[in-house]
Amino acid sequence: MKTKLDIARNWLPRYTGTKIDEFGDYMLLTNFHDYVERFAEKCKCDIRGVGYPMQTATNSAGLTIVNFGIGSANAATIMDLLAARRPKGVLFLGKCGGLKRSTELGHFILPTAAIRGEGTSNDYKAPEVPALPSFKLHKFVSNRIVKRKLEYRTGVVYTTNRRVWEWDFKFKKYLKTLSTIAIDMETATLFIVGLVNAIPRGALLLVSDKPMIPEGVKTARSDSVITSKYAKIHLEIGMDAMTKIGEKGEQIKHFTY
Repeated sequence: MKTKLDIARNWLPRYTGTKIDEFGDYMLLTNFHDYVERFAEKCKCDIRGVGYPMQTATNSAGLTIVNFGIGSANAATIMDLLAARRPKGVLFLGKCGGLKRSTELGHFILPTAAIRGEGTSNDYKAPEVPALPSFKLHKFVSNRIVKRKLEYRTGVVYTTNRRVWEWDFKFKKYLKTLSTIAIDMETATLFIVGLVNAIPRGALLLVSDKPMIPEGVKTARSDSVITSKYAKIHLEIGMDAMTKIGEKGEQIKHFTY
């Protein structure tokens, strides 16, 4: 246990209840257990890691989904642990709060970048380093969305480590100065830690609430409505993209400097 790789190889099964060679080359990451359940039901495969911090399922095509939990710390943890497997590509399926009037509930967002407001990523790269997805991965995901004749938005996402901020007028006023399209808790961390670990990465976010206005703040009821309407197609797009990218997508190369 002298190196980061030694630790990752030991801890990935310990956190997920899944052996390293049971993970696929391509992966979906999420922080919703019901996405894993939907995946397993659709693909008729087992869920591993029940009772562990993270759960996984892998289908017969070799696509793995991982529920890593909520927040930037958990996002960093899974991207560090996946260094033990070195996947060829990962796509985060998460929810976000829309910050623009034009960003409607149920819209999909492919972030062009993320602002590192969460702090976790500062332990990995200097604050000046931008949090970016892998372009070729996003290009392919975009292609699969368009083939379904669906719309999506692009723009910069603000990632925060704050869970309850919707009451904070000062923070909301600050967000308005940033020209960001949405806010979440994981995207910037996933992009930066993916960069550090040479893992091609992307994010397809679902707008689940409009937290800048009191009536738009997420509630148990409103979240249930969004999930029932859009979770199925959200997951299907991710599965379609990450199943076919190895066959039809451009080769994704990771360069370090």
